[in-house]
Amino acid sequence: MNTVTFKGTPLHLVGQQPAVGQKAPDFTLAANDLSPRNLKDYAGKVLVLVSVPSLDTPVCDMEVRRFNKEAAALSDKVRIVAVSCDLPFAQARWCGTAGVQAVETLSDHKETSFGKNYGLLIDELRLLARAIVVVAPDGSIAYTQLVPEVSSEPDYDAALAAIKKLA
Repeated sequence: MNTVTFKGTPLHLVGQQPAVGQKAPDFTLAANDLSPRNLKDYAGKVLVLVSVPSLDTPVCDMEVRRFNKEAAALSDKVRIVAVSCDLPFAQARWCGTAGVQAVETLSDHKETSFGKNYGLLIDELRLLARAIVVVAPDGSIAYTQLVPEVSSEPDYDAALAAIKKLA
């Protein structure tokens, strides 16, 4: 799928989404302290990439808070990372306000390498589509879920089942 909708309006995605079984594409994202994060920083872990348009929207806020809550029941072999094009400073402020500590927030605002490499960059908005990508400890894509309507929540149960299979 190379399109998603926002309140019914079609939007185009830049890049191709990697398929289950493929090697996960690398990325360069900014942590809240502006230090770079790459795929290799999570090697050997189950990496859950939660792609959201903006933490400052109700659905994204609810989704990341839900994953933060679910993280407590997951193995320490699992890392959950919320990725958006929000500035790292805004992400840090949001985490403090929301009390989110079990989910790491990373910004794709500078290079949009994650969005392009994972086929999730919305061309018209320069925001990320709502998606969940689970990377296995061996670096392969184990699960993907692209939410067709940006304003809808993902299927949490399906994503959590895929995560628990690997953990």
